Amino acid sequence: MPSLPRRRRFVAGLLLTPLLSGCFASGGEDSSDAAGGSRLRVALAFPPAENFSPYGADATLLSRLGVTEGLTRLDANGAAAPALAESWSRENDRSWLFTLREATFQDGTEVTPKAVAASLTHAARAEPATPALTGVELTAEAAGGARVRVTTSAPDPVLPLRLSSPGVPVLSAKAYAKKDAVRPVGTATGPFEITDVTGTTVATLDRFDDYWGGRAQASGVDAKFIADGTARTNALRTGETDIAEAVPVSQAASLDEGDRRETATTRTTSLLLNTKSGAFEDPKVRAAAREAIDTSSLAKGVYEGHADPGAGIYGPALTWAADKRVKPSGRARAAGAQGTTITVATYDNRPELPEVAQVLEQQLEKAGFEVKLEVREYARLESDALAGKFDAFVSARNTMLDTGDPVSILAGDHTCDGSYNLALLCDKTVDRAVSQAGSITDTAKRQGAAMKAEAAVLGTDAVVPLVHQRIITGVGGDVSGVQLDPYERSLVGVGTRR
Repeated sequence: MPSLPRRRRFVAGLLLTPLLSGCFASGGEDSSDAAGGSRLRVALAFPPAENFSPYGADATLLSRLGVTEGLTRLDANGAAAPALAESWSRENDRSWLFTLREATFQDGTEVTPKAVAASLTHAARAEPATPALTGVELTAEAAGGARVRVTTSAPDPVLPLRLSSPGVPVLSAKAYAKKDAVRPVGTATGPFEITDVTGTTVATLDRFDDYWGGRAQASGVDAKFIADGTARTNALRTGETDIAEAVPVSQAASLDEGDRRETATTRTTSLLLNTKSGAFEDPKVRAAAREAIDTSSLAKGVYEGHADPGAGIYGPALTWAADKRVKPSGRARAAGAQGTTITVATYDNRPELPEVAQVLEQQLEKAGFEVKLEVREYARLESDALAGKFDAFVSARNTMLDTGDPVSILAGDHTCDGSYNLALLCDKTVDRAVSQAGSITDTAKRQGAAMKAEAAVLGTDAVVPLVHQRIITGVGGDVSGVQLDPYERSLVGVGTRR
C-alpha cells in the first residue's frame, strides 16, 4: 500500500544516549493528546535487560510496544505475511528476493534496499547470535529497484519465517552509529517510537505519524515495567493502567469478566536440567528428577486450570503437534537421588513460576533430593542461568516466538551451538536430528521431523515439559484493539485505543 506523505522529523537529543530520563503520567489523569487520540498506559512484566538491544531478550518488548518490525510478520496461522516487504520469491535453494513497500524510518530517512541490506547484515553478525539466526549464515544486498536479495550459505526453506522474528528488525543507519551498541530509539519503522526511558522502570513512546500502515489511533504509549503480577493487576483494577500483560491466575478472579482476556499460546513452562556440571550431569539423576514430577498437579493447582499438563516442547496450541508426537527412547534408568543437593532457580516476572518451583521442590524432596530455591527478577538471572550456575531452571518459553518455525527453537535452545541453551545440552543425536529437520522444505514433513527431534531432546531428560500456558491479559473497559497474539510478539498497534 502507498505510504503517507514523507516528512523529516527531528527529535532533539534522541540518538545521543540509549537511555533518557522521563516520567510516567499519573494513573488518574486523562492523558489525551492535542494531536488526536488518548495515550495508552501499559503495564509490562519484563523490564529492559539490555538497554533495549533488538538482538536479545528486549527484542520482544520493542515489537509488543509497536516500535520495531521486520520484512515479514506471522499471520494467525503461523505463516509468513507481508510487513516491510510487500512480497518475496525464491530464486534458488539459497537465495530469496524481497520487494519492499514505501516506508519511512522514524528518523525521517527512507527505507531503501541499501538500508535494509545493511540492517540485516548487522543482525546476522550480532554477538551472541540473535535466536532466529542461530546457525544461519546470510548475506543481504540491494538488488535493483525496490528489491533486496538475501542469500544463505546453506538452503533455508523457512527464511521468510526467520525474518519475521522480533530479533531481526529493520533499523536505519543511525541505529549502528556506535560500534558498542545498537539503538532502536528513533531508528525503527513501527507506529510508535521511543522518546524517553527512565532506567528499567518507565518508557514513553509517541505516535509515529509517517508510519506506512496508517496513523495510530492512540497518540502514544506510556509503559511501566512492573515485575510483580499482583501490582500489575492492581494497577488495572484501580484505573492506573489501561492494559496489564501476564495477569497471574491467582488474580484473574479479582478482575471483572469483561476486563480479562485469555489467549491460548505456544508457551511451554519447562524444567531445564544443567547437563554440563553438577548433579544433573548424570543422566540417571536427570531421569530421577523427571520421574518425580507430576505435571497434572501443576496445571490444576498452580495454574488453576488455565494451563494443560506438559506433553512435550510443543503444546496443544500447535494443533499439528499431537498427531505427529514421537515417544522418546533411550532414556537412562533413574538412579536414587537420596541426599543429592540441587539449586533450582526461576524468575518472578511470571508470577506462577515461583509457585511452580515451590511445588517442584516438594515433589523432588519426596524423591530424595535436597532442594535450594533461588528466585530473582529475570534481568538479574539470565546471565547466570546461561553460564550454568544453577542445577535446574524453571522457564516459560514461547516455542514459536523467535521464528515461527518449530525446528529453529530446537536449534537455538537445545543444540551444542544454541544461543539460548539453558540446559547446556550438547548431544550428537540431538544435533543430528535437528540438522536433518532443518534441511526439509515440505511443511508437513518438516513438522514430522521436528517431532522426531523433540523426542531426541526429551530422551536426554535435559528438559522436563511442565505445562502449556494460556495467557491472561487485563484490558480496561474503554480500551479496544488490543492485539492478543498467541505468539506474544505484539500487544499494541495502529488500532489500539481508548
